[in-house]
Amino acid sequence: MFILGLTGSIGMGKTTVARAFQQNGIAVYDADAAVHQLTDFKGKAVGSVKKVFPEAVKNNCVDRRALGSIVYRNKKALAYLESILHPLVQDMQLEFLRQCGKSRKRLVVLDFPLLYENSIDRFCDAVAVVTAPLYLQKIRVLGRPGMTPKRFNQIIKNQLPDLDKRKRADFIIQTGLGRNHSLLCVRNIIDIVQNCRGNCWPIQRVNTNA
Repeated sequence: MFILGLTGSIGMGKTTVARAFQQNGIAVYDADAAVHQLTDFKGKAVGSVKKVFPEAVKNNCVDRRALGSIVYRNKKALAYLESILHPLVQDMQLEFLRQCGKSRKRLVVLDFPLLYENSIDRFCDAVAVVTAPLYLQKIRVLGRPGMTPKRFNQIIKNQLPDLDKRKRADFIIQTGLGRNHSLLCVRNIIDIVQNCRGNCWPIQRVNTNA
């Protein structure tokens, strides 16, 4: 089973690219969706988050916007939150890989916003980075509800620079050249790697900031 990592900074179009892989029949593990599941109503992480950040939990559900406003300006708080979420996210990641292995999937995708930052690339046979020009990234991100230039800059500071990600990538997917170009890139990557032999599965559980 070949494991392809998928990553990209905020506003680069990674969600659209991940959806394109799914539309081409490829199983995708979405780390953001996993976090949503863990922090939604009565999710596995809600109780632990409430003990540390009680103001961010309402009606047995984590208020992600309130939590974000706390951790993005406090590195210690962010580190503590990661210590709660990362082991649970990793458990879900490994279960996803186990099920895909049982189903004899030739190719799977691990979709992680902080793939390089948290060393998830160690689980991957190759990595695809989604990118776009800075001006387009800003337009996309600042158009989101509740987003401000200050918060955008705070998020960027916690992410590896786009240039560094592209230097480390095996594949680069440009999303600023139109949707058809992005979809063609996805199909080309699938054609290249789906019949390649992967070396990262099966894997043993390791301590990681997944």
